[in-house]
Amino acid sequence: MLVTVADGQSRVVATIPGEMHDARFSPDGKSIAVLYSRPEEIAFGPTQAAPRDTGVIGDQVDRQHLGVVDLATGHLRVVTPADLYVYEYDWAPDARRLVISAATGSGNNNWWTARLYAVPADSGSPTEIARPSTQIAVPRWSTDGSEIAYIGGIMSDQGSTGGDVWVVAASGGTPKDLTSSATISPSDLAWTATPHQLVVSAWASGASDIVSLDSRTGDARTLAHIKAHVTGGAFVPSVSVSHDGQTVAAAEESLGDPPEVWAGPPARLEQVTHANAGVTPAYGRAESVEWKSDAFTVQGWLIYPADFKPGTRYPMIVQVHGGPAAAVPARWMSEQSTSAVLSRDGYFVFMPNPRGSYGQGEAFTKANVKDFGYGDLRDVMAGVDTVLRRFPVDSARMGLTGWSYGGYMTMWGVTQTNRFKAAVAGAGISDWLSYTGENGIDEWMLPYFGATAYDDPAVYAKSSPINYIRRAHTPTLVVVGERDVECPAPQSYEFWRGLERNGVTTQLVVYPDEGHGIRNPAHTRDLQERTIRWFDQYLKSPAM
Repeated sequence: MLVTVADGQSRVVATIPGEMHDARFSPDGKSIAVLYSRPEEIAFGPTQAAPRDTGVIGDQVDRQHLGVVDLATGHLRVVTPADLYVYEYDWAPDARRLVISAATGSGNNNWWTARLYAVPADSGSPTEIARPSTQIAVPRWSTDGSEIAYIGGIMSDQGSTGGDVWVVAASGGTPKDLTSSATISPSDLAWTATPHQLVVSAWASGASDIVSLDSRTGDARTLAHIKAHVTGGAFVPSVSVSHDGQTVAAAEESLGDPPEVWAGPPARLEQVTHANAGVTPAYGRAESVEWKSDAFTVQGWLIYPADFKPGTRYPMIVQVHGGPAAAVPARWMSEQSTSAVLSRDGYFVFMPNPRGSYGQGEAFTKANVKDFGYGDLRDVMAGVDTVLRRFPVDSARMGLTGWSYGGYMTMWGVTQTNRFKAAVAGAGISDWLSYTGENGIDEWMLPYFGATAYDDPAVYAKSSPINYIRRAHTPTLVVVGERDVECPAPQSYEFWRGLERNGVTTQLVVYPDEGHGIRNPAHTRDLQERTIRWFDQYLKSPAM
């Protein structure tokens, strides 16, 4: 549907069966490009509940094409080959071509192997521009038509973007890394009208940076360091940039302040909206914590108990984020979030960003390659020790939890240390070898482990919690979705069974028809209540 801003009149441009998203006008205003799937090609997303495994496995069709809708006729023209799954795209300034990131095969499983192609907007075959050695995201065609920029790096999940800024000639060639020595993690970018000039937004160790970057020289200049999380609507730091690059707009939020729109020159953003004026957090105050671990300075967040009283020592829950290529940002939390509920229940909540996270450059993000569970756990535990020295936390009443990678770190943690008195492992991974044969997104593992589990079983075995199950003694609640394709339920069964055989207090809960994310409100409520009860049972003293 097309709406005229001047008079508010609207008209239907096209009615197209199937699923469409990410609609964008062509630079000449004559067309709209969309990502499009026909009805028979629509597939579940990687975090959604997967179809049950029946029939011929691996033959399921999931396709996403790039389509161009002519505004004059409403005709949809699919401009990419049938066997190519298109993830992202951008228009060339001449409106005659588009750049896409795409791969053949399953869309869920092959994002990690995507390449860059140029596609004619009318007809013709894609031309490969680059075959990057990294995962790629947000390809953007320069305003003068000469270059294409993108974010490249080790990224464990599509949509959780971070890495370096790369550029490649629009005609193709060898990509150039512009930010190889950066100590931030770029996550989004936009070209300005000034040739070779980009505005980049980035994760910056608990904050957000806005940076001006020259695509020829790599010269970078920080326009703003914002001690908050800025976003254009996605999870990652991002801003909307004016054509001249002088003005940006974004929703700005922090753990203490709810989202509002801010806009202006990057160094002098002003608050535009006051929609959440007077809204206060439903949890205790938040504090950024930094500590040393090996050669790194690591950052994390500590949420106080909501009813904190000086002179009282409190239990603490360590909550490890998913990913691992992600981070806990300075982002407002809803009152229904588990962290907020734990804070209201009288816990400190510690959320570290160990190596493998965004915010301190690509070397830090890649520092857990072939080392899952070792350096990252050292980072977490060094952070715990820092918190214990600086804050009134009872070291005898600590719990550990997380989901996805955080669930893996919980399973791993209880096999490596007995310092935690209770744990809740959500959608974790217990055995990397069996996981290889069970999950639906196994391509993500190769950048992290360097080879398949069949070619180098030792690198997987050394990081598999199940191989150390005899060391585990921590009471552990294990939870997972029945139809999780990212971290399949059998991984949780294996860990639960191992704990049970080892005489450890444990319980396994499998939520029916749920995927990697628990979506049914009744299940979400049950999971949260179980989590609180489990920690209360083992961490609350009779006096509390």
